[in-house]
Amino acid sequence: MERILVLGAHPDDAEFFAGGLLSAHAEAGSEVSIISVTNGQSGHHQLPSDLLVQRRRREAAASGAMLRASYVTWDFPDGYLQPNLELREAIIRAIRAFRPSLVLTHRPFDYHPDHRAVGQAVQDASYMVMVPKVAPGHPTPEKEPVVAYMVDLFTRPCPFRADVVIDVSSHLERVIDLLCCHESQFFEWMPWIDKVEHTLPRDKQDPKAMRHWLRTWYLERTDARLERFWKPAWDGPPQLIEAYELSEYAGRASSDRLDRLFPGRRTV
Repeated sequence: MERILVLGAHPDDAEFFAGGLLSAHAEAGSEVSIISVTNGQSGHHQLPSDLLVQRRRREAAASGAMLRASYVTWDFPDGYLQPNLELREAIIRAIRAFRPSLVLTHRPFDYHPDHRAVGQAVQDASYMVMVPKVAPGHPTPEKEPVVAYMVDLFTRPCPFRADVVIDVSSHLERVIDLLCCHESQFFEWMPWIDKVEHTLPRDKQDPKAMRHWLRTWYLERTDARLERFWKPAWDGPPQLIEAYELSEYAGRASSDRLDRLFPGRRTV
């Protein structure tokens, strides 16, 4: 049984970027733990922040229950995250407590400052997690976990390097179910910030229509992954892929180990 830890910047980041892999591991009996490092207080154009934080915690809990995963939302304020010692020590303690075989997080070169802060803090924690006198309280792991960055499409200053590509089309409907749990984001905030509110169904109380809209919206936004990372020589094209870049700052894994961590992986 594998132990998969996601350190995402916001509630819903894990599902958006890695929902297929998490669904595969959940079905296989792996233990999955998701941490939203920030409280999500800034991800809305109307709701007061205190009410939004409560709502996003409920949404995250619903998604976690669907995955049979623990889903914790920390108290760092959304939009103000810094890769400081406080954050690094919190991440070190979380890794030591859960003892994951695989950690998923953002790259330090993502578009969102909160994403970059989490990615940098995980990178900084990757060695320190093995140093007993740093952030004491939990024993150090017997072995460093593998750390992988979730996919992004940014090219400056360093483009994403897809070390692993997986076809997660068989988990697409589960991914959409997980995203539907985050109603405040995908049915309210994202349509507003993306200026696509006019494309929402007329009856926003119709769950089937809203789910269909979200499925279309999500596939449109993940289609670029196929264009950039799926090779013409491979079978396909699939409906949905996920790509991961292995961190050089963390644990190494054999080819067999990577096959278990990333079922059905294609090596680029």
